[in-house]
Amino acid sequence: MGAVSVEQILDPATGEVLGTVPNAGPAEVEKALSAARAAADGAWGRETPQGRSALLHRLLAELAAKPDHLLDVVVSETGCPVSLARTQQVALPLQHLEYWADLAARPALDPRPPVTTRRPDGSGVVGNWVVRRAPYGVVAAITPYNFPFLENVMKLGPALAAGNAVVLKPSPWTPYSALAIAEAAQRADLPPGVLTVLTGGADVGVAVTTDPRVDLISFTGSDAVGAQILAAAAPRLTKVVLELGGKSALIVRADADLDLAVRVGAASVTTHAGQGCALTTRHLVHTDVRAAYLERLAAVLDRAVVGDPRDESTTVGPLIRTGARDRVESFVAGALERGATVVSGAARVTGLPARLSGGAYYRPTVLADVENSWPVAQEEIFGPVAVVIDVRDDDEAVAVANDSPYGLAGHVVSRDTAAAMDLATRLRTGSVDLNGGPGWTNPGVPFGGWKRSGLGRENGPEGLDEYTLFQTIKYAAR
Repeated sequence: MGAVSVEQILDPATGEVLGTVPNAGPAEVEKALSAARAAADGAWGRETPQGRSALLHRLLAELAAKPDHLLDVVVSETGCPVSLARTQQVALPLQHLEYWADLAARPALDPRPPVTTRRPDGSGVVGNWVVRRAPYGVVAAITPYNFPFLENVMKLGPALAAGNAVVLKPSPWTPYSALAIAEAAQRADLPPGVLTVLTGGADVGVAVTTDPRVDLISFTGSDAVGAQILAAAAPRLTKVVLELGGKSALIVRADADLDLAVRVGAASVTTHAGQGCALTTRHLVHTDVRAAYLERLAAVLDRAVVGDPRDESTTVGPLIRTGARDRVESFVAGALERGATVVSGAARVTGLPARLSGGAYYRPTVLADVENSWPVAQEEIFGPVAVVIDVRDDDEAVAVANDSPYGLAGHVVSRDTAAAMDLATRLRTGSVDLNGGPGWTNPGVPFGGWKRSGLGRENGPEGLDEYTLFQTIKYAAR
């Protein structure tokens, strides 16, 4: 049965139509969930760890064989500059998938040390204990538009490694990355029902997350939608993993290397046009270095190259849609009305070639003289906007950083590494970088948020455990 409608997919760089994809209707949702349930309850649910590992390695090989195609897909549907997309939108997800393919071979049985106990009659017995790692069953995975290939892999990788069947619902704005994975899965001969991609809007997401055949829901997106999913899952007590928004703080101490601090601060608004949940969009700068920091930051941002994401020289591409740019402009206007001052940006981009006129381009923007209580400092904008807030000491920096509904990431820049480490331990956030950190996500360490930034963890053994049920099997030695 055919889909009920189709969705036009736009090129964020130009506003032109890239193509169309079907919106899944009730029949497609039913078929996907039935197939996933059959796979989870059948041979796939009983597949050995070695078999799952081999399958994921085949999927990895199919995807890794076409890096140029993947790069073209993600640049076309996200508008991410090709210089960034090559590493963070393509190479990094493949690294993640390799990690999950290897970790999938982890033994399903974990023997624990024997324990001698006494029966009620006083006789002794040696008890043996084995903990079995079992898949949940059917996983509904819903991913956002900003890093679609990476987010898809961060969900299907551990879910499949643990032995679950996955129904993947990508953002309706960026479905092509997920469809590329589905095509690779076919070439890799994944068993029927193990991985199904459903394209469509919020109605499809609601259908798969409220179906009783789904055992676990994994969602990345806004905290508002995450709360709705959590509430809908509550009556069935369905397991939910949420990676939600952020309003993370960059703390620049008085002893900071300002060149390093400025590089970190500039990245918070230039990276993928600010469309990243873990970007540090509140800059808490010590008053002693405030003037120098603002001057250097403005100089760096004024040199940012905003334009065609397919141009290797471009450092800032478009926002995903014009509506996203309207949201950015609304926050900036509200802050200026309250008395904020412009350090850099706060304007649309002019002088672009005519073919880019339909793209949602906006200058990387930093606002100073902002109070932490203002909406521009409390709400996730998801665009190229950061605010600078003055702090007088470490205690004030910690208090301001933690005065947020979110707790996803953070950053501390200081020449005193011991002081930076101490500050990191005082921040109520899921991760903290010190002095530039090592870069982007490491598949081997947990990632996730505190407070309204989410529940559960992705990546690392902890991320695999989120998709795993534990069964204790006990027997007496004879």
